[in-house]
Amino acid sequence: MFLKKYIFILVVLVFSVVIYADSNEASQNSLTINIEQAILMAMENNRSLVVQKMNPEIRNTYEQEERSTFDTVLNGQVSPRRTVADRLSRAGSSTESQVVDTFNSSVSLDKYFSSGTNVSLEGTSSYTDSSLYSDTFISTRLGVTVTQALLQGLDVRANMARVHQASIDTLISEYELRGFSEVLLEQVELSFWDYALAQKQIEIYTNSLELAQEQMDQIQERINIGSLAETELAAAQAEVALRRENLISARSALSKKRLSLLLLLNPSDEIDWDMNIDLQYQTAIPEIALDDVEQHVKVAMKMRPDLNEARLQIRRDELEVVRTKNGLLPRLDAFVTFGKSGYANSFEKSISNLDEDSYDAAVGLTFQYPVSNRSAKARNTRAVLNKQQMLKALDNLIQLAQVDIRSAYIEVTSAREQITATAATRTLQEEKLRVENEKFSVGRSTSLLVAQAQRDLVESQIAEIQATVNYLKSLVSLFGLEGSLLERRGIEAPGTQTVTLE
Repeated sequence: MFLKKYIFILVVLVFSVVIYADSNEASQNSLTINIEQAILMAMENNRSLVVQKMNPEIRNTYEQEERSTFDTVLNGQVSPRRTVADRLSRAGSSTESQVVDTFNSSVSLDKYFSSGTNVSLEGTSSYTDSSLYSDTFISTRLGVTVTQALLQGLDVRANMARVHQASIDTLISEYELRGFSEVLLEQVELSFWDYALAQKQIEIYTNSLELAQEQMDQIQERINIGSLAETELAAAQAEVALRRENLISARSALSKKRLSLLLLLNPSDEIDWDMNIDLQYQTAIPEIALDDVEQHVKVAMKMRPDLNEARLQIRRDELEVVRTKNGLLPRLDAFVTFGKSGYANSFEKSISNLDEDSYDAAVGLTFQYPVSNRSAKARNTRAVLNKQQMLKALDNLIQLAQVDIRSAYIEVTSAREQITATAATRTLQEEKLRVENEKFSVGRSTSLLVAQAQRDLVESQIAEIQATVNYLKSLVSLFGLEGSLLERRGIEAPGTQTVTLE
């Protein structure tokens, strides 16, 4: 007796462990999530967004590269050389051989300023040792050269244009990131509600299949007892087959939407594509009071990333006009060079002799101008046309944005009204089915009419759920089109400032 009891307890424990393991594995393969958690998960894990976030950092490297134009440059050169050759003798009657060893070195600091000024500090030293002379010869020079642009290259704004353009490109990439984040957030919410709708549709089709199956069984029983003609069975069987077909299609649609949602959320490094998603959400319709449509249009004019990107592009084109206009001018530069030199038979003495009277100085002008200057003219004309084109494109984009907002506003209003209308339709269809069932039970209706009433009820139930989801999705689309979706969801992203044209 004790042994049987022991075996029974052991079997119970084994089954408990198996059941716990199965339930634990099932929990690991299931994702329970609400709309807020879905948004945060996508913002943190979505791989497309991770890639997009790198663009501002990449663009910033171009800005640093352009700023390097004004960095101080250190140059150095060392050049030893030996020459073995014959030359006319010093007496002038024959030739003599000579070996000359030279060593030249130089170092300089060059800096270009945005004012069009280039300053160069340089030091050179040369060493000469000839077999024809007993002493070596060393010269050392310290000098400075200043070059100033007088026409082309004098405008500070033109000289800084590429730097400012690179900075604008960085800002544009930030607004692009914001726009991408807005689209991703919108996709997550729309996909969330599409998946919720697909689940509700399966629930409705499952219930309708059970109802159709019950109806068919009742008809079969009545046929068996002879109270109903056998011809009534065909309509009921067709309705059951149709419900199964609808259920199969709904399950297929749910699987596809689950994959799309998993891709957006990217819950793990290696996504379990068989993972089930359990959505948590409020069934009550949110009461959101919309502002007047003109207020939503004003918000869009300030916050839409594509509009701000277009304005930044116009700023960039303005700088290109300034830069290319400067290129139309001739190149006229003034330069001043001054240097002190010291000579001796050793390096140390040549440096100490720098304070003697030896010096060199030069001042002058350099001029350059292509006769036709077609290249510069073409660049300037192209820059002017690009700016005019972007101004026209911005006007067109503003009109399109206004149409988008007004259309989305109408869609929200219509979707909200559809909720009430579909709820009323569903209530009437329930009553219609009840009446048809009662009429059929007393022989005043047919199975075909009952099946049609059932079908109408299912369609009305689907339409009611669809109307609710459409309303939620239309709100998301409206906020996405006006560029306020990220802020409304409390998510920070670059590109919050409104860009204005001066």
